[in-house]
Amino acid sequence: MKLKRFWVLMILCVFSFLLIAQRIPAGTENTGGIRWHPYSEGMALSREENKKVFLYFWAEWCAYCTKMAKETFVDPGVVDYLNNTFISIKVDYDREPKVASEYRVRGLPTSYFLAETGDRIGGRPGFISAKDLLSTLRYIETDSYKTMTLKTFLKDK
Repeated sequence: MKLKRFWVLMILCVFSFLLIAQRIPAGTENTGGIRWHPYSEGMALSREENKKVFLYFWAEWCAYCTKMAKETFVDPGVVDYLNNTFISIKVDYDREPKVASEYRVRGLPTSYFLAETGDRIGGRPGFISAKDLLSTLRYIETDSYKTMTLKTFLKDK
């Protein structure tokens, strides 16, 4: 009888854990890294704080998304720059297909840069190294995209 109760309790614990884990979207936890926001909340926060947006589309099954998570998004310079200068929004391609469709996302990962007004500045498909992302973020944040190409911006640095 005690063994039966033990297994019933174990099964309940496992199901409870799975239910709780299912409610927390993967990759949205804030553990001292990048402060990721859901799409609607992040867009509203961008307007409220008058900050540009780094919009990142990803999926759990995407190998290059995992690579960016492990290499690019842990780089202290990237984390610091995004947290202090941009509103970072992370969109799960599979869970938010309407948002992905709105931005015509066809491959993953895909990154967009948006003005404080929500207007699209530009986007980049594929993996972006920490060095390249940091350069692009500086180019966007300084409004250099209004007067020169990224290539010219990088030459001047």
